[in-house]
Amino acid sequence: MSGVPVTPRCRDIERKAGYVRPEECAVPPPLLSVASSPWCIRDVCGVVCAVITWFLVLYADFVVMFVMLLPVKSAVYSLINATLFNTLTVLALTSHSRAMCTDPGAVPKGNATKEYIDSLHLKPGQVVYKCPKCCSIKPDRAHHCSVCKRCIRKMDHHCPWVNNCVGENNQKYFVLFTMYIALISLHALIMVGFHFILCFEQDWTKCSSFSPPTTVVLLILLCFEGLLFFIFTAVMFGSQIHSICTDETGIEQLKKEERRWAKRSKWMNLKVVFGHPFSLAWFNPLAVPEHGKADLFQYVV
Repeated sequence: MSGVPVTPRCRDIERKAGYVRPEECAVPPPLLSVASSPWCIRDVCGVVCAVITWFLVLYADFVVMFVMLLPVKSAVYSLINATLFNTLTVLALTSHSRAMCTDPGAVPKGNATKEYIDSLHLKPGQVVYKCPKCCSIKPDRAHHCSVCKRCIRKMDHHCPWVNNCVGENNQKYFVLFTMYIALISLHALIMVGFHFILCFEQDWTKCSSFSPPTTVVLLILLCFEGLLFFIFTAVMFGSQIHSICTDETGIEQLKKEERRWAKRSKWMNLKVVFGHPFSLAWFNPLAVPEHGKADLFQYVV
């Protein structure tokens, strides 16, 4: 791409070069201390939402195992469904943990110093823009999060349910979280339907180790939870896949920002987020995707 400066173009929401005042910024901490520190957002609302998420998932697992599967006489039915449901549950909770504890792509805080700006070797007339809130040189497509108090590269949105921003480095884990939650919700709803049919055909005391009123209450609560979570996460999963395929974050869509980056195919955009090449690692929340590797194979359409 001829004519594009070597140094990435930067911007600020206000797009005023006057915001760059290196003398106002303190020297940033060493990169080693930043990289070694765990990523954790100290937001009360986010922590509560994350705890509620784990509680609801574990509640669903409890009802599925001890109310619907253990009392069933068919060992094959119980074994298959228990293995499938618990596998999806572990994958969902692992994805949630990874989305919550992974740096979403935070720009180094306070790096708008004279030394750092001089190290960019800017060309004559080239302008960089500083975020006035966290005193950072803001790369293109980065946005400031008022909850995380940092600028996040390719920030899509801040999700209280994972107590973190969804950005360049953790979007894969967030997508997997929504997918696995939608799958376990659908699986739970199907099993609730079968269990109600089973209990109507025989004595309620033989289809559950709990009393009939307790069993009904637990199943109704699970049904309500499963339906609500399935609709919410399925819609979120679809919107995230659409955002990835179009290579446009939620904030960029909302603000209708002008596209200033190369257009890739939908399949290549998926590889940029989940890793190149396609493999089962796409569905593994423990596998770290090589985001930059796909750029070597990208093509413009």
